[in-house]
Amino acid sequence: MTPGDLELFSTDELIDELMSRSTFQGVVVHSRDEAKNRDWIGERIFNLRHNANLGLEEAGRLLEVIRQHIATER
Repeated sequence: MTPGDLELFSTDELIDELMSRSTFQGVVVHSRDEAKNRDWIGERIFNLRHNANLGLEEAGRLLEVIRQHIATER
């Protein structure tokens, strides 16, 4: 697959593919509405997805570690 091939798929299709992989253990945070540029106007709503390879509590702990990491980088 070349980088250009990814342009043929929607964000939802790419996330669905990732979620279906048995090797994926993590979370995906993505904008609810497809963002076409980096600039934000107003508020943006995000969705969070994890697959069966990572339980709800594990996903929560992972997000807490990420939150702490982001907070220490300031």
